[in-house]
Amino acid sequence: QVQLVESGGSVVQAGASLRLSCTASGRTWRTTVMGWFRQAPGKEREFVAATTWSGDLTDYLDEVKDRFTIAVDNPKNTVYLQMNNLKPEDTGLYYCVAASSITIQRRPDDVHYWGQGTQVTVSA
Repeated sequence: QVQLVESGGSVVQAGASLRLSCTASGRTWRTTVMGWFRQAPGKEREFVAATTWSGDLTDYLDEVKDRFTIAVDNPKNTVYLQMNNLKPEDTGLYYCVAASSITIQRRPDDVHYWGQGTQVTVSA
């Protein structure tokens, strides 16, 4: 099993920045990709970003690719999501995930582990 613990969610105003963190523990060698999904109230959960543990491959939701950056710190088993110029539509519960493929934007079934989520609220 792999355990994922997120932190960093907050209430901010539009235009602000936040950095989410997710620390993985357990059998992390079973996963090759870390990522983030989010779910807004009344909407389906959607992919946000993903990276290989090596950092050589990344993928982003089109609407965030110019504002969000995903990065890993291997010694700490931690993945970060730096979010800049936040918009009200970025509001949602952000989930950290561990997966076996970088293609989880198209194939969410390749996600094997989910964190509990951290809330991000962006006010206008």
